[in-house]
Formats: sequence, structure tokens, C-alpha cells
Amino acid sequence: MRIRTNIEIIGFAFLGCCILLFYFHEGIKLSESLFSNSFLTFNVVFISILLEALPFVLIGVLIAGVIQVFVSEEQMRKLIPRNKLLAIMMSCLVGALFPACECGIVPIVRRLVSKGMPLFAGVGFLLTGPLINPIVIFSTYMAFGEDGRMALLRMVLGLIIALIITSAICILFKHNQLKITKESFRTEAQRMVNLPLLTRLKAMIEHAIDEFFDMGKFLIIGALLAAFVQTYISTRSILAQGNGLLGSTLVMMGLAYLLSLCSEADAFIAASFDQILPKTSLLGFLIYGPMLDLKNTIMLLSVFTFRFVITLTILITATVLAILLLVHPLI
Repeated sequence: MRIRTNIEIIGFAFLGCCILLFYFHEGIKLSESLFSNSFLTFNVVFISILLEALPFVLIGVLIAGVIQVFVSEEQMRKLIPRNKLLAIMMSCLVGALFPACECGIVPIVRRLVSKGMPLFAGVGFLLTGPLINPIVIFSTYMAFGEDGRMALLRMVLGLIIALIITSAICILFKHNQLKITKESFRTEAQRMVNLPLLTRLKAMIEHAIDEFFDMGKFLIIGALLAAFVQTYISTRSILAQGNGLLGSTLVMMGLAYLLSLCSEADAFIAASFDQILPKTSLLGFLIYGPMLDLKNTIMLLSVFTFRFVITLTILITATVLAILLLVHPLI
């Protein structure tokens, strides 16, 4: 426990140094001799990714704290329809209304699944929350010159793909795939039901803080990797690998995975390729990235079993590619 705490302290101290360098490197006279331009760029990209993701992670851990303290397992069971088809549809539709990024939604899903939500319903929420919430759809509409067609295609195709993947998870996995057993997450809601509201709020904040430090270190690792890719790997060289519809779509999906952009802003990057690549490839970038990227893969591996994460990765990749190629003549 002490070793884990020391590692977390060192990690967040390193993060603090990076932030200081981000804000004050221009005023440090020796910065050019101590740090290369590429390292300074890497640091700026790293901090930018973190600053972009942290507000959503904070919202996510606060919601997770509320679920832990105020929602019992019995209440969770009542919220989820017993009919699996209805549960799949409900999870995807509720996720579509929830403004969250792919990082901030991981702690929420972990807490929901630990409280008794079926794994497949958690996956539906995980996939649609960052992809087709109102903020993402509006930003897509604005990025493509107030053209509602791309925003509509992203929303409709994203929802169809999420429903297919959620249904597949329902068939393939019958049990909880959390690394930490359900017993480790035993609800406090029933035990604290008669306690004063302030006591329950304090417990909620404590759980949110624990969740933040638990998720935060994996977010930092993912952000470091994504910043390295953005700094030291040329986007042009990646795009050059794509020939034809299949190749360009795979390349754009891979680019979305590696860049790990926030789903509220990725449409503006995709729009910059509008005159170069087909719409199908752009949709691959817009749909695949919010469902799966480098940052949230690291976070998912910290929460779920390796087998489940690999299976989910294969399902997302295969389904997104197959659906896009199938509907390409209609786009």
C-alpha cells in the first residue's frame, strides 16, 4: 500500500513539473539548452490532453461517488429492465443523452456495473455517452460548416453500431468482468440510509477522491502515450499508408485511436480532411475514436479483465469497419 502511495505521489509530482514547464518555459532562460523543441512540444501536447480530459474525469468520479453512496443495488436492479432487448436499447439511449468523454465515463460505468448493472448495459452506456451526446453532435454540425448531414450520420450510425456491439457483449459475457470483485464494491447506500445528509455527502466526496486518484494515474499514462504519438509520429506519414476506401478508413480509425482526441473537439480535426478523404473514412475517425482510443484503453485495462477489453476492442473495430463499408454507397 505504501509503495502504491509513493508511486502516485511521484506521478502527480511529475505532472506538476510538466504543468509548471507548460506555463513558464518561455520565461526560463535555460529552457532551450535544457529541453529540445520537440520535448517542449511533447509537454504542451501532454498537458493539453490532460486539461481537456480532466474536467470530464472529475464529473465522472463525482457521479461515481453519488452512485456509490446514494444508489443501492436493489434500486439499480429496479432501474434496469428485465428484458435484455429493452435493457440494451435503454442503456444506449440514456448514454446518448449523457455528455461525457471516453475517459470520464469509465469510472461511472465501473461503479454502475459494480452496483448490479448488467455488463452489456454498461457497455451501451460506455459507447454512446462520448459519441452521440448533444454537445458532440452540435460540435460536429459546426465543424462541417453547419452541415447537418455528417452530424446526423455520426449519430445514427454510431447508435446502430453501439446497439450491435452491446448485443454481442450480452451474448458473449454472462458474468461481471470487473477486475475487482463485486464484494469489494459493496454498497454503502443501505448502511448509510439513516445517517445525516452531510455525513453521506462527505462519504460521497471521499469516494470521488479515491476514484480520481485511482483513474488519474491511468489517464496520465494514456495522455503520455498519446502525446508521444502526436509529437514524434507524423500524421502525414500515417495518412500515406491508406490507399483506397478500405485503407483510408482503417488509417483514419487508427489515427483516431492514437491521437486520443476529446469527442467534443475531434470533428474539427476530421473536417480538415474533408477535401482529401471520402466521407466514409471521416466517419471512421468520428465514430471509432470516441468508442475506443489509447487513453481509455489504458483506463479500461485497469478496470476490466484483459480478455474482456481485447474482445471489446475487436468487436468495436470489426463492427465500425463493417458497417461503414456496408453503408458507403448510401453516404
